[in-house]
Amino acid sequence: MSGDALAVAPPPVPNYGIDSDRLLGRDSLVAALRRRWDGRYAVDVFGGDPHLQDFVLAPAVGRITVEVHGGDRVPASGPALLIANRRWGVAEPIVLAGAVQRVVGRRLRALGMPDPPVVGTLVHKLGGIGRGAGDAGAVLRAGHLATAPLAMRWRGADEAPRDVIAATLGFPLLPVSVRTAGPLGTPLRGWVVSVGEPLAPPEGTAPGDPLAAAELSEAVRAAIEELLTT
Repeated sequence: MSGDALAVAPPPVPNYGIDSDRLLGRDSLVAALRRRWDGRYAVDVFGGDPHLQDFVLAPAVGRITVEVHGGDRVPASGPALLIANRRWGVAEPIVLAGAVQRVVGRRLRALGMPDPPVVGTLVHKLGGIGRGAGDAGAVLRAGHLATAPLAMRWRGADEAPRDVIAATLGFPLLPVSVRTAGPLGTPLRGWVVSVGEPLAPPEGTAPGDPLAAAELSEAVRAAIEELLTT
């Protein structure tokens, strides 16, 4: 990791109380399995399982080669919505989670994740959130970091999700570019994550204002395009 993301969060301390935001320490394999067997873990109101996220995702994202620019713009506490240029595949949410984990030591909720039967429950346990604007508003009101792609659906156009932005007006909105590194542009060569300046509607904008949401949607799309060219 390079760029200005130099203030890496301190190593997590083992603590398995109810903490659905801050990355915590991990149990040993035996202790983790015993905890799962005994049912000694918390599940939050969004279906997230912090113990499982730390045990499964933290080691995975820690192995991703990611260069972060503008990491100091990601809040160390409190809510924010990160809108990224990439449609969600398998890698993109994990790459962003890795960038956030290294910079501020927090978990990241991914909006617009698929929700198939059976597997959907696991997706929610690992931090996935539904596609609805109400889901976005709820997760930010709860103080979490969340991310959404420009195209919330597999065949959607690359336009910022206005309904999600309308539901989250008043919360910090960060444009983010996610791209592969290296001349060949392959995931195996690593990733580059660039976080832009926070965007906000005009002061005094009412929550849910459709005109403000439309203007902010265009602003975030333009900001992402600029990040991709720098």
